[in-house]
Amino acid sequence: MLKVDSLSKRYAKNQVLHQLSFQIHPGEIIGLVGENGAGKSTLLRLLATIDSPDKGTISLDSLTYGKDKKEIRKHIGFVPQDIAIWDELSVRENMHFFEKLSYQSKSEVQLKQLCLDMNLNKWDEPVKTLSGGMKRKLNLAITLIHDPKVLLLDEPTVGIDLKSKKEIGTYLWKQAKEFNRIIVYTSHDMDEIRELCDRILCIGNDRFYEELLRKSGKEIISV
Repeated sequence: MLKVDSLSKRYAKNQVLHQLSFQIHPGEIIGLVGENGAGKSTLLRLLATIDSPDKGTISLDSLTYGKDKKEIRKHIGFVPQDIAIWDELSVRENMHFFEKLSYQSKSEVQLKQLCLDMNLNKWDEPVKTLSGGMKRKLNLAITLIHDPKVLLLDEPTVGIDLKSKKEIGTYLWKQAKEFNRIIVYTSHDMDEIRELCDRILCIGNDRFYEELLRKSGKEIISV
């Protein structure tokens, strides 16, 4: 279980997050929504151990972020909004490059299967020739090389075609329900949030998204 208790974060005079508390259980997909500047990306960076909170605690099962940060990083997969892959290399070369940096070793068969599971079958083609959707899929596949318990995604389907968006959504659902991963992701696509998420976390002072999603029947967590 991922547990956040009284989390606060300030940048200079800007109080981005204040006293956030929530829990996420294995197998859950949580949508993170709010207006621009509400702190969605900041929260993901805190959960990914990239930044540290000013106040409050985060824990993953029996591990605490302050005390066990190095161990926790072995269980976290973070996909930032900006695609972080090598354009001049092939899909295969990218997967092997990041596998060498991973906490777990994977064979070429296993690496290729991670891509094929998302219908990314252009194994030997340079990344620069791929569509935006294919690049997003590769970014996600790389993040899953070390088999993380928690998957954090910042706008994972922004700017891609509907087919790729649906394929990534189906893949994320499988990762949560069949492999018991915790998934937290942001999106401005409310249809995507409604279809995929078990619960929705609304942050910030503007309650526009909360009111918009209230009729979806999903559990809304307002913080």
